[in-house]
Amino acid sequence: MEISGRVRKGRRTKELAAHLKPKEIALIAHEDLDAMGALGLIEAQVAAVINACCSMTGRYPNQGPKLLWEAGVPHLDNVGEDIFHAVQDGDLVTVRDRQVLLGDRVIATGRILTEHAIREHMRSAALSLHDELGRFVENTLDYAHKEKDIILGRFAFPELNVSLAGRPVVVVVRGLGYEEDLEILSAYIQETQPVLLAVDGGADALLRFGHRPHVIVGDMDSVSDEALRCGAELVAHAYVSGECPGKKRLEGLGLAFHVVPAPGTSEDLALLLAHDKGAELIVLVGSHSNIIDFLEKGRKGMASTLLTRIKIGPILLDAKGVSKLYNTGTNSQLLPMVVAVAIFIVSFLAFATPWRHYLRLLWLQLRVLVGGT
Repeated sequence: MEISGRVRKGRRTKELAAHLKPKEIALIAHEDLDAMGALGLIEAQVAAVINACCSMTGRYPNQGPKLLWEAGVPHLDNVGEDIFHAVQDGDLVTVRDRQVLLGDRVIATGRILTEHAIREHMRSAALSLHDELGRFVENTLDYAHKEKDIILGRFAFPELNVSLAGRPVVVVVRGLGYEEDLEILSAYIQETQPVLLAVDGGADALLRFGHRPHVIVGDMDSVSDEALRCGAELVAHAYVSGECPGKKRLEGLGLAFHVVPAPGTSEDLALLLAHDKGAELIVLVGSHSNIIDFLEKGRKGMASTLLTRIKIGPILLDAKGVSKLYNTGTNSQLLPMVVAVAIFIVSFLAFATPWRHYLRLLWLQLRVLVGGT
């Protein structure tokens, strides 16, 4: 293997991905490279990835290296921290087999993550997942006890220009599979015109699909300047202490914004905001819903997510379930029966709230399923 290109380096992969240009070589320092970090690099069309850290420590079966391999992106792993001092952005480097060269000088040596190596690492990590799961559950229960009064109480949410009361709200997170979720929901969004609430990079996802978000919630570290300037109301997620990671950036862009201190993830905060403002139905796109999702985000538990879903209750619909349902294939002999059952259900519950939104979503997807428009 030999690949040459201009290098661009960054210790936070998702921030680096926003600045990468096609055919550049990404230099990262990302232990246990996660799926969304890898997708950001793939979408940036990098020529190769060099990781100063270990991309697969074996703590759990992280998905990032597998996604890079499937996308055909060469991946040189665990080359050591010294490379960050040896190169500057824009330097022309060459990845030759296990070595990184600057001119004729070898500046780092690592390991190439092949399909076989990735599979072996993931198999080994899966065997140790039981212990990691035990710690995860203990942390979840511990933090749930500490945070229950905060999450289950009332937040001081700001008044928004857009009204969510009595309306369906689509919350978009740039999580794994978000594109499939949005594709499935396109007809629903066009027909029902819900309030669109984006979490950080979810705003860019909506814009790529031709939808402008009404509200953007998050710490504002993985959303583009273009999205922040699209006209959406901005709600910056702050720590419980009041420190706000996104404040400096938003002030630098000259944008008005609200600050809401809260524990947990920005995804949780967005869901709680929609619930507090009286949303009739909350459809969640690109959600983080399993232990691997949370471990890849560096979370030791999912207390806030558990409490948030308990608080919101039956008005929350995860679009991931809908997209998987309609991507499993269809037996054409069953279509008449499905249509008949759907017509009966729609007739019986058409005016119920919030069931009419569930049914409209399912009906729109049924039309897609049978080839309707």
